[in-house]
Amino acid sequence: MCLGVPGKVVSVGADIHHPARVDVCGVQRDVNIALVCDGEPAELIGQWVLVHVGFAMSLLDEQEAQDTLEALQSMQAVGLELDEVRQTGAVYAVRR
Repeated sequence: MCLGVPGKVVSVGADIHHPARVDVCGVQRDVNIALVCDGEPAELIGQWVLVHVGFAMSLLDEQEAQDTLEALQSMQAVGLELDEVRQTGAVYAVRR
């Protein structure tokens, strides 16, 4: 399965050929913005983008970005519960 993760553009280079710095869950990464930049790269600062394998694939509004992050966190929680079930051999796990 391939996932895109929302990130917020915090800085950009001089043009689309320079990577932007994107904050993804508190970690800043270099991201190629060529696919989402229609104007000046500086216009992307503060914008949310969907990042997949180092490329900004699309622009997101803040609500869509937050909803996606919440969904990804829920998926992680389910994955942790499944790992616990596998490790303990339990048929089910109850979290409180």
